[in-house]
Amino acid sequence: MRLGLALGYWGRGPDPGRLALAREAERLGYDSVWTAEAWGSDAFTALTWIAAHTSRIRLGTAVAQMAARSPTTTAMHALTLDHLSGGRVLLGLGLSGPQVVEGWYGRPFPKSPLTATREYVDVVRQVLRRESPVALDGRFHPLPYRGDDGTGLGKPLKSITHPLRADLPVLLGAEGPKNVAQTARIADGWLPLYWSPTRTDVYEASLGDGLREGFMVAPLVRATVCDDVREGLLPVKAMLGFYIGGMGHAARNFHADLMGRMGYEDEARRVQELFLAGRREEAVLAVPDAFADEISLVGPRGRVAERLELWRKGPVTDLLVLATDPHTLRTLADLNT
Repeated sequence: MRLGLALGYWGRGPDPGRLALAREAERLGYDSVWTAEAWGSDAFTALTWIAAHTSRIRLGTAVAQMAARSPTTTAMHALTLDHLSGGRVLLGLGLSGPQVVEGWYGRPFPKSPLTATREYVDVVRQVLRRESPVALDGRFHPLPYRGDDGTGLGKPLKSITHPLRADLPVLLGAEGPKNVAQTARIADGWLPLYWSPTRTDVYEASLGDGLREGFMVAPLVRATVCDDVREGLLPVKAMLGFYIGGMGHAARNFHADLMGRMGYEDEARRVQELFLAGRREEAVLAVPDAFADEISLVGPRGRVAERLELWRKGPVTDLLVLATDPHTLRTLADLNT
């Protein structure tokens, strides 16, 4: 099982320690470093900055939001950074949710998310293969554009720049059962948001009988090596409270739905109710310690070592570690050898 460093997205501003953390991860032998985006900092610019200050570690987006860019634009970002970094890019993509897509990007959330995702990946792969001009008779991403409000003058084009790798890996952030199943068919890897090594049955039906060779299963896990488990879980609960309570509408929140499928349906709805009522601190405290604990790696070194073995025994190929201190990164690197 490889280790990756997940840096997420910025809060109010850039964290001056992030670059040093990425360089330390490279020194420790971490395989990859990942950036994200929500409705503030973007994923590609920060990743390019890291690329310029590292030499070996692979560079992933977890995730770049599809609504933020047309698929050809995303392919341009990926192929450009792949050249500049010497072939180190891992392109992680995600749909996000209706609140972000419609509220931030001003675009309609697709009524058929599976079709929209499939078309997006198709176009990205066409650009990267560069076998012929890009064309798709698509519902969401038609190329050339043939809408009634267009000129009708568009023609299929092929990238001027030759991509460094036609097989640049494309991974998808997927939560729903059908989306996970499609990811296993069309992508090179899967980026689960929550993963419990004791509940792999939640995804078994979606993943099928077996994953093809080379397919990446790369969940994000918040990790903290500390003496006080309860205190160490507070950042995990804060993250869960925000995603389950605030990252979606009360009637349509993919993160809350996933928590429900993992056995905490009543608790997820309670967190939502509290968060949406403006009682955010209560929402965070309402996140069950048991759920926060099973999807994270928190506690003294011995406890983390014991729990890390559970992750290593399952289908996980890459553990993307959300950590803010070099001590935790060093400890996990040592335990994973």
